[in-house]
Amino acid sequence: MNLKEKIVADMTQAMKAKDANRLSTLRMAKAAVMNEENKRGVGAVLNDDEITKILTTLVKQRKDSIAQFTANGRAELAEKEQVELAVLEEYLPQAASQEEVLAAVEAAIVETGASSMKEMGVVMKAAIAKLQGKNPDGKMVSETVKSKLQ
Repeated sequence: MNLKEKIVADMTQAMKAKDANRLSTLRMAKAAVMNEENKRGVGAVLNDDEITKILTTLVKQRKDSIAQFTANGRAELAEKEQVELAVLEEYLPQAASQEEVLAAVEAAIVETGASSMKEMGVVMKAAIAKLQGKNPDGKMVSETVKSKLQ
């Protein structure tokens, strides 16, 4: 069962369980996947990696929204986004740990020969490539690269 089929099956379960929050989040995720398929043309089918990228984007949007709502005193909206975030994260691979990120950044610095902040982009690209498939948090990678290059 691929990721899209799993989302659809879980949508059906959420409908039967009358879990409105989960259902609306899964509908939103399915719509995002279908929109991308439609952009690519008739008969386009996304693989699991492409669907994971879409879900990662949705997760990032939720995290940004939570930060904005919290900063502006809108706790009820932040809570709704938090529920959506939890549902979406179930469909993503386990995030890379701090140790894995640190090891990837150190290896990327050695590999690229970077020695200053001017080369941060090159190191970021190499580190994220090393963490492919481990769902790295870009902010954590960025902060680690900054601390190592200073």
